[in-house]
Amino acid sequence: MPSPLAAGPAVAPDEPRETCVLLVQLGTPDAPEPGAVRRYLRQFLSDPRVVEIPRAIWLPILHAFVLTRRPRASAAKYRSIWMPEGSPLLVHSQRQAAGLQRAMGAAGRRVRVALAMRYGEPGLVSVLRRLRDEGMQRLLVLPMYPQYSASTAASVFDAVGRELRSWRVQPELRTVRQFHDDPGWIAALAARLRSAWQRDGRPARLVLSFHGLPQRSVDLGDPYQAQCRQTADLLAAALGLGADEVLVTFQSRFGKARWLAPYTDRTLEALGRQRVARVDVACPGFVVDCIETLEEIAIEGRQTFERAGGGEFRYQPCLNDDPAAIDALQALCDRHLQGWPV
Repeated sequence: MPSPLAAGPAVAPDEPRETCVLLVQLGTPDAPEPGAVRRYLRQFLSDPRVVEIPRAIWLPILHAFVLTRRPRASAAKYRSIWMPEGSPLLVHSQRQAAGLQRAMGAAGRRVRVALAMRYGEPGLVSVLRRLRDEGMQRLLVLPMYPQYSASTAASVFDAVGRELRSWRVQPELRTVRQFHDDPGWIAALAARLRSAWQRDGRPARLVLSFHGLPQRSVDLGDPYQAQCRQTADLLAAALGLGADEVLVTFQSRFGKARWLAPYTDRTLEALGRQRVARVDVACPGFVVDCIETLEEIAIEGRQTFERAGGGEFRYQPCLNDDPAAIDALQALCDRHLQGWPV
């Protein structure tokens, strides 16, 4: 019986279809406008993995307060970093996926690389259905979060499982839970910073800012904080930095609950008051640049540091589609694809 779903774009006869690597990013609004931001936030903040507050309490707050106030301010922030091609997170993720596809082909791997967003477009469900209709038999799901959290990677796995549950014929399935300590990824991060410092000199302090998480999530057993610190330790060791040269902080707090500390904004303010001559900030919890790195750190973080009296501020970009990042992702996928006919 023909599928009622659209088959998606035509696929060339020689294009690999049976084994697929699905990169899953968080997501982004379609446009830097309040309406688009509201749609995105409604989907994102309605996920019980993201906000672990009883639905009966949280949903009225979300619809009565958050979705009526936050979209306009967030839209202005998105406009400040929007690229001609679209959302930075989507543009960089598309380039990353295309780079991985090329690398796989150059290495002789018959693997299809696809990109989906957990929230927003291209939606995870629609991408999975398109891959199915194009002949997918084996699927490797790679959430693009180096450090595991129930609010990120687990949400991806939940969504994949819900969709596959309705399929008559399911693909063979593998998942990558985290890659926070992957040697290739750490080496790529270190190489990016080393190259910048060879060009511009070294900072007095390196701040490694990770996305925040409610402290309650860690108290319940989430390994995210420990994995962030392990990433930071491995990166500092690769760069030959001492403990007094690196600070690990957490950004993007939301609401009044206690979040992982120290907070990035307060740390940058304190460094500014100390008249630190130069601070570099890198975000090794993000694989591509997005609003949290380009606006919250590169713009707001700079202002916080400089207004407090600090000297030079440099934001060190994410790896995006850096060749070293593509090589690391290919090696990571190769390990998880072992045993499959690729």
